[in-house]
Amino acid sequence: MDDPSLQGARSPASTRTSHDASGQAGVIGIGLAAVLTAALAQGSWQWFATYIGATLLTVIFSFYRLPTWTPGLRSTYMRNLAAYSMVVGLCVAIALAPMMQRWAWLFPMPGTRAGCPALGTYERIRTEAALANLSGRDVAALAHAQNVQSHAVVADCLSATTTLWLPVYAAGAAVLVGLGAWSIDQVRAGKN
Repeated sequence: MDDPSLQGARSPASTRTSHDASGQAGVIGIGLAAVLTAALAQGSWQWFATYIGATLLTVIFSFYRLPTWTPGLRSTYMRNLAAYSMVVGLCVAIALAPMMQRWAWLFPMPGTRAGCPALGTYERIRTEAALANLSGRDVAALAHAQNVQSHAVVADCLSATTTLWLPVYAAGAAVLVGLGAWSIDQVRAGKN
């Protein structure tokens, strides 16, 4: 009934198909995780976003392989390359978001960060006015409340600015990843 030679012939094809399907599903899942991370991030970008982005990148680089290079813009290779590079770009942007928020040298967009300290100063004045009847009781507590409120407003301002520009960084990383992977695959195809 069951011919062992037929089972052996079917086995490699089914294994290859399931591996390719799981790799594609994995990239889609990672892309979804990255999008949810970006969408659900509220307030200041925290360092956990860097960990999430680095984890997703590690999973992508460990478990996903682009198919063999084939010429043509409508080839399976190009569709996979586009998805791969965009997901990697998004993960890189999520990993870099806390650093972009905190380090002006990494995020040098002119005029985007300048207004945030002024908002912090305004929040210090507003906190003092809100707690004016308590200011005579504990000056240190008032100063602490002013610092906390000012820091939170500045961080939210910087976070909003970072999130506004995050797609630019993600697209730039996607282009670089796409060009790099395409170049490597071109070299590999030329050697074979």
